[in-house]
Amino acid sequence: MKDLELADRFGTLVNPTTLVIRRWLPGPIERIWSYLTDSDKRRKWLASGDMELTPGSPLELVWRNDDLSRPGDPRPDNFPAEHRLQSRVIAADPPHRLVIGWGEGDVTFELQPKDGRVLLTLTHTGLTERSTKVGVSAGWHVHLDLLVAEASGDTASSFWKDWTVLRQTYDERIPQ
Repeated sequence: MKDLELADRFGTLVNPTTLVIRRWLPGPIERIWSYLTDSDKRRKWLASGDMELTPGSPLELVWRNDDLSRPGDPRPDNFPAEHRLQSRVIAADPPHRLVIGWGEGDVTFELQPKDGRVLLTLTHTGLTERSTKVGVSAGWHVHLDLLVAEASGDTASSFWKDWTVLRQTYDERIPQ
C-alpha cells in the first residue's frame, strides 16, 4: 500500500473465512464514525437501523439497495426489495472501532486518522460458503464505494449495476 493510496481497492480473503477491504475517507474521524453509527447517515450507503453503542445491545439493520441504485437499474432475481438482519453490537470504541454480529461471523470497522484523512479497514469473518464470499465481497466493495462518495460529497454510483459487475469480478478472483 502506498502511503495515502490503496494499491488494490478489492477485498482480500486473508484466510479461508475472512474478508478485509479498505477505503480512504475524508476526515475528521468523528465524522466518519457518524456514518457508521447514525442510522440516517448509514442508510445512504449501507442500511438503516438505530444503534446503541453498548456491547450486547440488539441491532436490526434494514437494507433497501434499490434506494442506492439509479432508476431503471434492475435488482437481480431472488433479491428482495428489503432485507433485514437481526444483530447485536459486540464492541464499540468511539471513534476508532465498532464490531457487530453478522450471521455466523462478525464485522469490524476500524478507523485510523492520517493527514486529514481516515483509513477504514473492514473485516468480515465467518464467510464459509464460496457463493457467500463472492456476494458479500461485491456487496462490501460497492457499499464502501458509496460511503466514499457520500462522505466526499460526490455523486454516488448505482448499487445494483456496480454489484452485478463486481460479483462477476469477485467470482473470478475468489478461488473455487
